[in-house]
Amino acid sequence: MADDSEKTTAFEDYPLTRSEYLSTMSHFYRGEIGRADAWRARLDPTTNWAVVTAGGMLSIAFAGPDHSHVTLLLAILLVSVFLGFEARRFRYFDVWRSRVRMLEENFFIPIIRRNLVSPRENWREFVAQDLDHPKFKITFLDAVGIRLRYNYIWIYLAILLAWVTKLYMHPVPAVHVGDLLSRMRIGPFHGGLVLASVVAFYAAAGWLAVRGDPRRGSADEISGVEREMDHWKT
Repeated sequence: MADDSEKTTAFEDYPLTRSEYLSTMSHFYRGEIGRADAWRARLDPTTNWAVVTAGGMLSIAFAGPDHSHVTLLLAILLVSVFLGFEARRFRYFDVWRSRVRMLEENFFIPIIRRNLVSPRENWREFVAQDLDHPKFKITFLDAVGIRLRYNYIWIYLAILLAWVTKLYMHPVPAVHVGDLLSRMRIGPFHGGLVLASVVAFYAAAGWLAVRGDPRRGSADEISGVEREMDHWKT
């Protein structure tokens, strides 16, 4: 039977040496880099799907003068679905990216500068809290705006240009603006209504693309900084 003096020491009772702390933080940083890289790699496939889908729909629409322009409007819808998938993935990527930036700004920069004062004194508490209760750092609309600004807005503009070209060319080149409006008609929906819907969609997409993250400014994949901490709080 063990002597009463030989008691199990709790984990918290062991002192953490400087070398143990630095080693632990280095391994933690590599782990967060790995997670961020894994989620970043998942963003490209959805963009590729959107590009391939848009290209395929353009090919169908221009395959013959009797092919409807509705094909291009469906392309907008399908690309929007992929944008939604990608925005969701970007939110997960941003969780790990934010932790990586927090470590870089408050742990590695002071070491590199040999000025061991972190810009944010309580950054460790934020990281520990986020490990205990992970939280998305940006909203879904913020993520949509970022992916629009750097990728999808160009896909949408290509589809818009193709749509206008399709309406003008087929079945014969349009002579008057009224010809374009009449060709926009979809079943019982008047051409003016279709045009208004397209204009509203592109206006909303443009607004999302330029608005940025109101808490972190024009944050993107690399330049977002972890200075304003409201988005870290649970």
